[in-house]
Parts: sequence; structure tokens; C-alpha cells
Amino acid sequence: MPAPKELHPTSSLPELYGAKLRKLRIRAGWTQRDLGDRVPIAHSRIAQFELGKEIPPKDVSDALDRLLDADGDLCDLWAHVQRTPVPNWARRYLDLEPQAGKIRTHSPHTVHGLLQTSAYARALLSVARPSVGDRLEQMLSTRLARQAILDRPSHPVFCSILDESVLRRRIGSAAVMQEQLEHLLCHMSDSPHIAIQVLPFDAGEHPLLGGSLTVLSFPRRPDVAYLESSHSGELVENTMTVAEYDLAFDHLQAQALTSTASVDLIRSVMEETYRDARLPSRTQRRRVAQVQLQQHAGRRVRRGR
Repeated sequence: MPAPKELHPTSSLPELYGAKLRKLRIRAGWTQRDLGDRVPIAHSRIAQFELGKEIPPKDVSDALDRLLDADGDLCDLWAHVQRTPVPNWARRYLDLEPQAGKIRTHSPHTVHGLLQTSAYARALLSVARPSVGDRLEQMLSTRLARQAILDRPSHPVFCSILDESVLRRRIGSAAVMQEQLEHLLCHMSDSPHIAIQVLPFDAGEHPLLGGSLTVLSFPRRPDVAYLESSHSGELVENTMTVAEYDLAFDHLQAQALTSTASVDLIRSVMEETYRDARLPSRTQRRRVAQVQLQQHAGRRVRRGR
């Protein structure tokens, strides 16, 4: 059996929480699987909690506190962790992001944070972290402040591949989605350093079906890759592994629609799915135009007789 990974409780609050959790679990004489079965939750999640790579939802943390007879210690630590606007697992990536000369991203579920509107980000943060409470405004400000790197004189080249599901999955209201898709179109037309492509459903299987990927390239240091889910993230710095992700992104870019075709698809989804219900859709306008054209042709035929 491999030795447990070393913990660093002084590095961050999430790792302090994890060290405390492991100490209480060992005191109880339980394995990670034993504890996971009692919550119940996958034992792999317990491992992530103990390493400080993931923070449990409040109900899970409360259950852990109760099961391990922590007398509220885990609950108190959880509250302190939640007050931190940027989770520990994302902090290192966010330190590197402004230094990158090129940022390439694959977003399978939501618009990348650097391209989100305020309303879209607000709706997303409210749902992704239900316990956000009064920290929402602080988290929102932190996310939107990151976008300044795209406007600075020394801006990075930014390449974003969005899965088609990102366009069709409603975040917030139809108006929020309408604004978000218009925001993408504005970037595509007005920002030469920003390239956005859509990966359509009919592209089929591809190398990055497992989740989101960001590759950061720097002028004077090796590339890094960043893998992220809603509650955890991993910064990959191994040169060979990053090269594999780099190649996977190239394959994905080849499968995605061209910029022009991506614009057409975004416009189509925006007008057909998120348009104001009081306005006619593109299909309805096309049908009206066809009817008018036929009527006009009919009148010309009758006049010719």
C-alpha cells in the first residue's frame, strides 16, 4: 500500500482543513473508504478533501464533523475557507495567467471566465457555488478584474474553443444569454488578438472529452496546462504531459468550425433560441420574404398576361 501523501497544513486554509480531516479520520480508525461509505460519498473525494484540492459542500462538511466527533472544528474551518474569494487550487494558475503570451482554452460547459459578461458570471457563480452568500460580489469582482489582461497594450493572444453545448445551455435568463453571445460576437469582430471557434456536436469524439483545458505559453518559461472542474483544478507542469495536451488542443482546433462558420452558428443560436419572443425569428423572416417574393412574381406574371 503506498504511503499517504504528505500534507502541508500551513500552506493554505484548504490544506489545513484537509490535515484536520485526516487527523480525525485516523483517530477514528477509519480508512478513506470507510469514511466515504458513512457520509456517503466516493472515497476518492475524501482523498481530495484531505489534500486540500477540493472543499466539500457544506452538508458534506457538516456530516464529516458529526461522524468524526469534531465538535464543530471542521464546520468552523469550512466557514473560514469559504470566505476566501479564490480557492487555493486556482491561485497558482491565476498568478501565471497574466504572465502568459498566449492563452488557449477549451470550454466544454461554460464560456471561459475571460470572456464572460457580468450577468453571465453572476448567474454562473450563484449556481456553481450555492453557499456563496454575501461573498458573491467579491467573487464576481475578482473574476471580472481578470479580463483586464485582454485590454492591456501587452495583451496575450487568446484562443478559445467553445463546445456547441456552451451556446445552447442557458445560464441565467434568455436576456443574459443574448447579451453573452453578443459579447462573443463583438470580440470576434473587434479584437484581432482574440480567436473564438465553436466545436459543433457533429464533430463527434475528440481528445478532450474529459473536461476543460487551458494551455498557457510564456516568452521565457515552459508551457503549463490547467485542468479544471467546478470545485477543483490541477496545474500540470511536466513537459511531456503538457506537450500531449498541446497536441490534443491542435487536434481540437482542426475539428472546430472556422471563425466565419462559428460566427454564423452563434448568430443562429442567439436568434433562434434567445431572441425576444415578440420579434420574428430568422426562419420566420425567411418565410415571410419567400412569400413576398412569390407574391411579387405572381403579380408580374399576371401583368404580363
